[in-house]
Amino acid sequence: MGYDLIDVKPIAGNIGAEIGGIDMAQPLGNQAFKEVHDALMAHQVIFFRDQDISPAEHVSFARQFGTLHVHPYAPHHPDHPEVLILKSSKKNRSAANVWHSDVTFEEEPPLGSILLAREVPEHGGDTMWANMYMAYEALSEPMKRYLEGLKARNTAGKASFEKAYDNLSDAEKLEILKGRMAQEGAEHPIVRTHPVTGRKALYVNAIFTQKIVGVSSKESRAILDFLFDHLKRPEFTCRFRWEKGSVAFWDNRCTQHYAVADYGDATREMHRVTVNGDRPY
Repeated sequence: MGYDLIDVKPIAGNIGAEIGGIDMAQPLGNQAFKEVHDALMAHQVIFFRDQDISPAEHVSFARQFGTLHVHPYAPHHPDHPEVLILKSSKKNRSAANVWHSDVTFEEEPPLGSILLAREVPEHGGDTMWANMYMAYEALSEPMKRYLEGLKARNTAGKASFEKAYDNLSDAEKLEILKGRMAQEGAEHPIVRTHPVTGRKALYVNAIFTQKIVGVSSKESRAILDFLFDHLKRPEFTCRFRWEKGSVAFWDNRCTQHYAVADYGDATREMHRVTVNGDRPY
């Protein structure tokens, strides 16, 4: 794939590329938009460095890719509800150390997210992404046939809450749990077809996917545990070292990500704007 306006440098063998030639504070023209979108489709997650942008510019950049999502319970910027504030300290690591796709308990989960580093630790605090096309393609043919057509229930209930929020205070847990329990959840196919590329991707995750529909609880648990372990194989992944002003833009429909909580007492603050998606099929 050729690019005239941007530089695209892959950072791993099977997922991820760093993009040069874009100032996110400025509107993308038609050609630049096409090239950035093409790079996202080709590499699943793309990275930008040295982006000194305001919350309003962050929102404006994201709006070029679709309407924006407002998270149902997490804290956001006071002037821009589309900007989710993810501030992590030693006692609060949010969804760190868990592979997941975002907000799959909604009927139409996000297309993707644009994450900006506002404050990063001197050491540690990397994020990893995994290629769910490859996770699906690496399954055996009998397993693919078994999974084809199956759906799984995704919820934001207590079980998933406990996995991701062990380090929150009791008061913080209660407030977030109230928001999560208000979400009824959604059933999505275990194997999802990407609406742009047409490729099939594994679409279950360890935070929100609770049970395969139509099978026993014991069978569901065994299959889901196998898939959760399978999808994090190192050859499916890339790892990104954050700097202040770095940005990651990932396709939530064909990736999972994992925030590595290895930075001790340091604080890490990220701002995330999320683009609305469509119903998985």
